[in-house]
This record gives sequence, structure tokens and C-alpha cells, in this order.
Amino acid sequence: MDAQHDADLLGARALGVATRLPAQDLERARRFYAEKLGLEPVDERPGGLLYRCGGSEFALFRSAGASPGTFTQMGWQVDDIGAVVAELGRRGVEFEEVDLPGLRTEGGIAEIEGNYPSKGASGERGAWFRDSEGNMLGIGQAVS
Repeated sequence: MDAQHDADLLGARALGVATRLPAQDLERARRFYAEKLGLEPVDERPGGLLYRCGGSEFALFRSAGASPGTFTQMGWQVDDIGAVVAELGRRGVEFEEVDLPGLRTEGGIAEIEGNYPSKGASGERGAWFRDSEGNMLGIGQAVS
């Protein structure tokens, strides 16, 4: 394939990008996303729930396999991570506490140096939690 053909493949032809998250118990997951995150599915089919947030979408699908939950599988960008973490905590969401070289959370939020240059930020604040199915989810806020 030549470079032009590669650029047309998913760069120009893609209509969007979406996340798919496994759920061993779809009804338990539906309750978690509704009660803890305030999200309701916009569509559903046997074995799947579709959600839309901020112009993007993600789906939960019934799966016999479990998520390892060892890495961020999906994340939201927010404008006030402190307020979002506080509200989610009030709803019973438990945030990960991390203490690694170069990455440490305080009150569930990490200060992360650097960011993608195209985002025009110098860093990011981040927080992570697991859903009812063990999927690791993140929240981020760009820092100027």
C-alpha cells in the first residue's frame, strides 16, 4: 500500500471511533452507569447497550470474559475534574489511588506532566475508577 492509500483507509473514511466494553452482567452494568455515572443508554439490542456522551459513543456488550482492568479502557475529558470526582465519589464511585514513580494521586486525582501538543495544553489532571464489570475508566482535564 502506498501512503495515499493508507491515509484514505481509516483517516478519511472513518465515520467515527467508538469504544466497546465487556460486561458479564449487563443489567448490573446498566444500573452502575445509570446510578453512579448518570448515563442512560440511547439504544439497546439483545446483548448490548449503546451510550452517547459529548459527540462520541460507547457500547457495553454481554461477554463471558472478564476485563483485566489493568489499563484505561475508556476516558472522558471534562472541564472541572475536581467537581466531577467529588460528585462521582458522592454517588459511591471509588477512585484508584496510585503511588508510582512519576504518577501519584492525591484525593484520587493525579497531576500528569506533558500532554499531546495538538491539544494546546502543558499537562493533564487524571483520575481512574472501575465500573461494576471491572473495566478501568478514566477522567481527564487538560491543564494550560
